[in-house]
Amino acid sequence: MTDRNRRFLLKARPNGMPKTSDFALVEEALPDLQPGQFLIRNHYASLDPAIRGWLDDAPSYMPPVALGDPVRASTVGVVAESKAEGFKAGDWVMGLNAIEEYSMAQAGGFSQLIDIGNVSSPTHFLSVMGAVGLTAYFGVTEILKPEAGQTMLVSGAAGAVGSLVGQLGKQAGCRVIGIAGGPAKCARLTDDYGFDAAIDYRGKSAEALSDEIGAAAPKGIDLVFENVGGIGLDATLLHLNRFARVALCGLISEYNSEHYGARNLWQLIVHSATVRGFLISEFLDRFAEGAAAMAKLVGEGRLRFDEHIEEGIDNALPAFLRLFEGSNQGKMILKLI
Repeated sequence: MTDRNRRFLLKARPNGMPKTSDFALVEEALPDLQPGQFLIRNHYASLDPAIRGWLDDAPSYMPPVALGDPVRASTVGVVAESKAEGFKAGDWVMGLNAIEEYSMAQAGGFSQLIDIGNVSSPTHFLSVMGAVGLTAYFGVTEILKPEAGQTMLVSGAAGAVGSLVGQLGKQAGCRVIGIAGGPAKCARLTDDYGFDAAIDYRGKSAEALSDEIGAAAPKGIDLVFENVGGIGLDATLLHLNRFARVALCGLISEYNSEHYGARNLWQLIVHSATVRGFLISEFLDRFAEGAAAMAKLVGEGRLRFDEHIEEGIDNALPAFLRLFEGSNQGKMILKLI
């Protein structure tokens, strides 16, 4: 136990792609623990594209990270000290905290106890059994509601969420097409995750992407799980079937630039299609159900997932930027201890 805490702070609002000068790595004294609080020694932090949106001073589903505060992130760690009922030293917990070695939390907040005895690594609570897995699970089962024989397209398909979405679609009996960046990731989609077809978006115009989507889905697309936005979404909209459903999970291609703005939204009218944006927090009261379902699939060997772990709080920014470069090979997680 120490009385010092290393923290990754937001120093300035990023303009475009975040850079080193936007952040500061500092060491601060730990505050005294107050009644009802407990201190978490964070072992791992989840690095997600959503963090980029929290760095802007703009209206969103969560307040922006304040300048001078540590960058918000989901973490998994161990209770180091507690003055809160229900949490004792040595308990493993997960919650929405920050990229820092220690976090103060309190009962009734986002932190919840986890049992790591049934998993091979605590990191699984930040990937397949955490927000990533639950986003895929509820996005597919509650938003898209796939039926056997339908065609599903997944953008950002080689990413942590997309790769799970595609596998869930296959298990529902869909033909699944994935869009990813580069030959290696496309090969992973078909060879490792069981997608029926993979399309490499890199270096292609919206027209070229549209042609490839049309070739991969000659009968059209019934279901879309959208993670990327931009020209890829525009190209996809041209191939919707009647009453198609689009689950809008993210727009990662637009997080560090001006919003592209889909040009082909009129196709929603043409095909009586639906776009439904969603947040995993909608299903907060069903997290245990979703985690159990994903754990069951993993235990049965029916779900493949990958984790990309970088080490050290000093590597927080380069690891985070890999999400936007597309150079991570699985769920990006930062090991803090």
